[in-house]
Amino acid sequence: MANPVNGGSTDTKVAAVKGECTGSGGMGVWGICATGHGVHGDSTSSRGVVGTSETFHGVFGHSKDNVGVAGESDTMWGVLGVSNSAGGIGVHGKNDVGGDGVVGVGRRGVVGQSQDFQGVYGVSTGNAGVVGESTNLHGVFGVCHNPNGAGTFGVNDQGGMGVEGFCDRGRGVWGHSDTGDGVIGESKTGIAVHGKGGRLAAFFEGDVEVTGDIRLTNADCAEDFDIAEADLVEAGTVVVLRDEGVVSPSRCAYDKRVAGVISGAGNYRPGIVLDKQQSSNDRMPVALLGKVFCKVDASHGAIEVGDLLTTSPTLGYAMRASDPVRAFGAVIGKALRSLKEGQSLIPILISLQ
Repeated sequence: MANPVNGGSTDTKVAAVKGECTGSGGMGVWGICATGHGVHGDSTSSRGVVGTSETFHGVFGHSKDNVGVAGESDTMWGVLGVSNSAGGIGVHGKNDVGGDGVVGVGRRGVVGQSQDFQGVYGVSTGNAGVVGESTNLHGVFGVCHNPNGAGTFGVNDQGGMGVEGFCDRGRGVWGHSDTGDGVIGESKTGIAVHGKGGRLAAFFEGDVEVTGDIRLTNADCAEDFDIAEADLVEAGTVVVLRDEGVVSPSRCAYDKRVAGVISGAGNYRPGIVLDKQQSSNDRMPVALLGKVFCKVDASHGAIEVGDLLTTSPTLGYAMRASDPVRAFGAVIGKALRSLKEGQSLIPILISLQ
């Protein structure tokens, strides 16, 4: 059996074990172990502060112009840092130099790099997997240059994700600020903030202020109403007011109680829905302004583009308003498509008058 190498030193400036290599590409110290640690270092001192000259390291690596400590593994961790103290740090990286450096190379406390997967990966069973903190800039900064990849800050060169967060049940991404902006989204040519959800794409508590235009791709402004005789009402149905704001399908011609048309028929959807709320009653959006598909009956007179429409004797259908005296106060809107005969859904411009 080979004799173990055991060095001892009481001088703080003299190493207990020293390995030196003067040749290019060699190794100063090399340790191999089949099942344990190739190299193991302990420090029993309880003095010192991490990152200061008074720190006592289990393993310390120094290089004037290259890597201080390098770890490599074919199948597992290249470097593993474990701390058993509640306030300890498994791995701590610090850069004291500051100043200008090369982005991606200099000025970094810790750099993680991977060719085809995560550069840095953090896991925690009881707290944050990764925490970034900064006193004057970004706590966490991530750059994405791959259109199919993802970073963690908001730099997006070719269609990838500047910020990606995933959570099974909670928030995918959460931003908090005591005095500033909780979340900022910025894009030079694309969309600053994009929300997509199953139930809601976005939810706001409090006021919303917009300095630019609000552009809605859908067609009408609608308001939810309680519906009577809901089995007779569908999208495109003309409805009239009943007691206490409830609406029901229209039944007679030139009804001044006309409220509008049930939104959502054809390829038009409401752009804005007012008074959306949970209710035990049947509620549907009634188009009050804009374009909507409406059920019309041409058997009471052929309909041309621009004709005023009113309620008809046909349940839930509109017809051409041929009597201007009776039409006053009972007009639904104007026809945007002609209908010579029969019944059909046609687009109309809602304009209650």
